[in-house]
Amino acid sequence: MKAIVIHAARDLRIEDRPVEEPQAGQLRLSLATGGICGSDLHYYNHGGFGAVRLKEPMILGHEVSARVEAIGPNVSGFEIGQLVAVSPSRPCGQCRYCGEGLQNQCLNMRFYGSAMPFPHIQGAFRESLVADAYQCVDATGLSAGEAAMAEPLAVTLHATTRAGSLFGKRVLVTGCGPIGVLSILSARRAGAAEIVATDLSDFTLALAAKVGADRVINTAKEPDALSAYAGDKGTFDVLYECTGVAAALAGAIPALRPRGVILQLGLGGDMTLPMMAITAKELELRGSFRFHQEFAIGVELMRKGLIDVKPLITHTVPLAEAEKGFLLASDRSQAMKAQIAFSA
Repeated sequence: MKAIVIHAARDLRIEDRPVEEPQAGQLRLSLATGGICGSDLHYYNHGGFGAVRLKEPMILGHEVSARVEAIGPNVSGFEIGQLVAVSPSRPCGQCRYCGEGLQNQCLNMRFYGSAMPFPHIQGAFRESLVADAYQCVDATGLSAGEAAMAEPLAVTLHATTRAGSLFGKRVLVTGCGPIGVLSILSARRAGAAEIVATDLSDFTLALAAKVGADRVINTAKEPDALSAYAGDKGTFDVLYECTGVAAALAGAIPALRPRGVILQLGLGGDMTLPMMAITAKELELRGSFRFHQEFAIGVELMRKGLIDVKPLITHTVPLAEAEKGFLLASDRSQAMKAQIAFSA
C-alpha cells in the first residue's frame, strides 16, 4: 500500500508500506479521505512545532474516514464497506488519567501522526489502516469528506465543554482557520447569543460569516475594531483563541468582560501573556487539548444535520497529488480545509 511519509521539512514522499491484518478487536480499513491538519502543515513546512521535532520518518495524518475492509475476531456491529470516521486518539485506558476520565491527558497516548514521543506514532495517511474497533464510529449517511472532519470538530466540541454553559453568552473567536470556524459552529450549537470572529484573511472571514458569525473583523485592515467592545471593562464572556499568537490573545483581552473565560486552542509555541490584565479582570485561562468522547458526539451531530461542515471543505486532491494538497492547505487566501482522496 501507499503511505504519505514526512522525512524533514518540505521532504514529503509517497512510499510503500506493508498491509497489516486485523487482530482480535480490530478492523482493517480502506482509507477514504484524509484532511490536512495544522499540525501536518507544521511538520511539512517546518519539521515540527515548538519543541516537537521530527527525529525519524513518520506517516502523517489523523483526520480520516475509511470503509471497513476486513473484520477481526471478537468484533461486532460493523459491515464490509461501511463508512466510518476513525478517531486518532488511542489512550491506554490504564494510567491514572484514563482512570480519572481524562483520556486526552493519557500518559501513554498513541495519537496518530505525532512526533511528541520517540519512536514517533505513525499516522493514518495510508491506503490500508488497521484500527481498534472502538476508534471507529459509524458515519453512514455522511460523505467521506464530512466524516473526515470529525476529528477537528471534536477538538472544538471539547473546548466548548471546557467553556461551561454558553447559553446566551457573547463569544469572540480569534483566528478563522478550520478550528476557529468549527468553534463558531460548536459555540452556536451550544447556545451562544452573539459570535464575533477575527482574522487577517478576507477569505477565511467570509467562511466564518457563512457558517454563522454575527460579525467578522479583518484585524489587518481594522486593527482597532475590537476597541469598540472594550468599554465598561469589556463585552465578551468567552474567547476561543485559535491562533496560538501572543498578539491575538493580548489584543482580545481588553474586549473580555471581568471573569470571562479564555479557551486556548491555538498551539503556536510558548506565548507571553498579559498577566496583569488577566489578574485584574479575574479572567480564567483554560487550556483545551484534543478530545475523547466528543469524537462520537461530533459524528452524531453531523449525521443528524445539526452541524454542517461541508462549507469548510474547499479542496480535495488525489493521493498522487498529496504534496499539492499540502501546498494548497498552506495558502490561507484560498483554502480552508484541503483533503486527500485515497479512494471513493
